[in-house]
Amino acid sequence: MADTPDATAPAPRKKKGGKLLILVGVPIALLGTGGGAAVYGMQAGWFSVKPADAHDDEPQLVPKSEEKRTSSAGGGEGGHGGGGEEAASAAHGKPTPKGEGGDKYASSYYPLEKEFTSNLQDSVHFVQVGIAVSTPYDERVLDNIKTHEIAIRSQVLMALGETSEEEVFTAEGKRHIQDRLAKAINGVLKEKEGFGGVSNVYFTNFIVQ
Repeated sequence: MADTPDATAPAPRKKKGGKLLILVGVPIALLGTGGGAAVYGMQAGWFSVKPADAHDDEPQLVPKSEEKRTSSAGGGEGGHGGGGEEAASAAHGKPTPKGEGGDKYASSYYPLEKEFTSNLQDSVHFVQVGIAVSTPYDERVLDNIKTHEIAIRSQVLMALGETSEEEVFTAEGKRHIQDRLAKAINGVLKEKEGFGGVSNVYFTNFIVQ
């Protein structure tokens, strides 16, 4: 008589090696596909990678050793004597130390074409001035001034319209006018280009009538 299987005997265990191999292989395949897609996407320009040391392309201070001597108009009557980098430091919050024997950074000058004429505030007199600006930064600041000279002229005239008789007849008053004009010019440059850079304004002509 043939033996019958024992109903109480435990069922034999099934090997799970094949399924385990498949489950492990799937994530590896997905990882490989994702990595390949990322590499392809970067090559195709899908992603924009910014270098860690990337920074805004702002004008840079020019060391005195790199100064280019030119015949541009210099300071006229009432020149503001604070030093290029000192005013730039105050305007932009950047450390610009001063070395012995003068400014550490070069100054580039640019005379604005045509003189400015404006009535004085609460007065029958008017003032006519010619001005030049200086900057310790590279040529990009002067290029910005040339590009936006029409807007700058408009703002300078508005600033001159705030001038009183007391200011035009004293040296201290003229320095106040210079500071006001420098602020006006830097305001236009910051609005248009995001960076001022003008340290001083000089008078090349100053007439009150």
